[in-house]
Amino acid sequence: MPNDTLQDWFTTPLGQYLLEKEQAYLDDVTSDIFGFHALQVGLAKFDLLRASRIAHRVRVDATGLPELYAKSHELPVATQSVDLVVLPHALEFAAQPHEILREVDRVMMPEGRLVIVGFNPWSLWGLRSTVGFSRGEVPWNGRFVSLLRVKDWLALLGFDVNAGRLVGYAPPFDSDSVRRRFGFMEPAGDRWWAVGGAVYMLQAIKRVRGMRLLTPAWVEQKDAREKALAAAKRQSVSHLKVVK
Repeated sequence: MPNDTLQDWFTTPLGQYLLEKEQAYLDDVTSDIFGFHALQVGLAKFDLLRASRIAHRVRVDATGLPELYAKSHELPVATQSVDLVVLPHALEFAAQPHEILREVDRVMMPEGRLVIVGFNPWSLWGLRSTVGFSRGEVPWNGRFVSLLRVKDWLALLGFDVNAGRLVGYAPPFDSDSVRRRFGFMEPAGDRWWAVGGAVYMLQAIKRVRGMRLLTPAWVEQKDAREKALAAAKRQSVSHLKVVK
């Protein structure tokens, strides 16, 4: 029986295989990101922010029972108010994926962190979505967005990509027993065919051009005094040299 939604597919054996790898990566990276507010946009059935130390975490989705019901390109969130956004497979199933990134850019604080999880079209999984017999079913009916294109979109919005990883090198067989026979491809793929992972996970930082960090007045006064003293010392040393 075909799965109706991506969340349903992630409860299948093949989906669970991939979800474990994605969750392990997100547990590792989100635990070191600090702030006040975090959003998970999509896959609200799964708590992908469970390891985050940010106290206020909200799962957003347009289906199911999310904590905040909303479309990914129309977030009811204040501008520049979020410190961390996680986008799990939101771009592949959107009519205009770049609009989602623009909306994420709007709600994120300067220097905020963005983590994107997406299916890699240049993989065996991407091949199945193109020519496989089940390409009309979830998740193979999604439009897998290449890593290079996502990086281009982020660059246009002023994000700096600072880290990333690809995972899932075993062929996308639905059968657990068959897929386990290809377990040797996991370490081999990570070493010899790094670009062929089923999923890429990309970290980026929102930069704001021309932004100047404000310094407390007492710090600026202290710096001014230190600079004045340094200049006075240089003048005194120069004068002594001339007199001698």
